[in-house]
Amino acid sequence: MSRREEITAAARALLEEEGEEALTMRNVADRLGIKAPSLYKHVSGRKEIETLLAAEALGEMGETLARESDLEGMGDAYRTWALANPALYRVATTRPLDREKLSPGVEEAAAAPLLEALDGDRDRARAFWALAHGLVLLEMDGRFPEDADIEAAWAAGLD
Repeated sequence: MSRREEITAAARALLEEEGEEALTMRNVADRLGIKAPSLYKHVSGRKEIETLLAAEALGEMGETLARESDLEGMGDAYRTWALANPALYRVATTRPLDREKLSPGVEEAAAAPLLEALDGDRDRARAFWALAHGLVLLEMDGRFPEDADIEAAWAAGLD
């Protein structure tokens, strides 16, 4: 495992165990058993660590979507993955993506299964993603009323 992969793994563990506020250079370094300044030999700072985490999330989301053959399955899989990885999901999807530091092809690979299911229609793929993303965030944030049928909302959106 490369040092950057170790940094990403340590950052992800911190994120999942302690939340986004724990994602500091000092905490990542402590998790790796090194001093914070040593991290700067491998990453430029927290923003780059967030980009590494976003790349990991995009890869996992793309793999998750690729296992499905239709939009309903993709919607369900996207939701399931996001709810199982809420902190990583937020880091990957709720802030600007530093495409300059993202490995080439990562974003395209994540979108490929959805684009294929929609015959290459990028506008429909973006609309699908926006709907799924919005529903996931509303669910994560507890924004649906208690009597809301979230499954019905998803079904209506995917329809």
